[in-house]
Amino acid sequence: MTDQTLATRPQLTDKEREGVIDWSSGPRRFITLYLPLSVFLLVLLFPFYWMAITAIKPNGELLDYKNNNPFWVKSPTLENINKLLFQTDYPQWLWTTMMVAAVATALSLFSSVLAAYAIQRLRFKGSQYVGLAIYLAYLVPPSILFIPLATLIFQFGLFDSPLALILTYPTFLIPFCTWLLIGYFKSIPYELEECAMIDGATRLQTLWRITLPLAMPGLISAGIFAFTLSWNEFIYALAFIQSAEKKTVPVAVLTQLVEGDVYHWGSLMAGALLGSIPVAILYSFFVDYYVASMTGAVKE
Repeated sequence: MTDQTLATRPQLTDKEREGVIDWSSGPRRFITLYLPLSVFLLVLLFPFYWMAITAIKPNGELLDYKNNNPFWVKSPTLENINKLLFQTDYPQWLWTTMMVAAVATALSLFSSVLAAYAIQRLRFKGSQYVGLAIYLAYLVPPSILFIPLATLIFQFGLFDSPLALILTYPTFLIPFCTWLLIGYFKSIPYELEECAMIDGATRLQTLWRITLPLAMPGLISAGIFAFTLSWNEFIYALAFIQSAEKKTVPVAVLTQLVEGDVYHWGSLMAGALLGSIPVAILYSFFVDYYVASMTGAVKE
């Protein structure tokens, strides 16, 4: 095809190429961006809105939807929050939950770093299958592990102690964190570690000074996941803790704020709302590291 033929061929305009509708127009942007984003935000934020308005509703509005709008509050009150904070052991429940989640997360990250580094860097036979087996261990339902773990807890005398939760939570945290860190360690060039070892660094020095600083986004992401799973865990906390003051928030707000068939919905929603705030704050501080770790984990 000659240049003269190309010159005489009629050129298509932008609208003819894209069709009748101008796809860069406002309607397209509304349909493809703003409308899905609005639906997503509505679905995501509505539970928090519902908890917030329920927490400040008086009992009269909570129990009479015929004369009151269920999506709004006419006479806000702090009675439910006051009952939760000063008439229950909620501050102690919150402290126990935070302590158990933090310690279990630290133990799990320490073990997961060593396991993931060994599987990815030491190059022993069958390392890939070991990594797959660790991830499959995460898929085992907690209800299956509940019986053997309960037997061990009773044999070691740890029943009704936060230490029981600290030692049982890593059974499902370590497999997931290890699998996540294996994927992130793959994105770190091995040549950096070889250069450090050529200069005389040991394997542990290389891990501490070279690999871990580069893997910090992955560590933060794994820590966020582990902390969130520990914070929201219900089955083990319900089974291994009996004393009311030693319970964690997910279990305590359900067992202590329900009297027979009477549900204290205002205090329940206030407890759920206050219990979700620490996790939300944690995500807000480390969201950039979380996104970076997800990019590195799936890079290869």
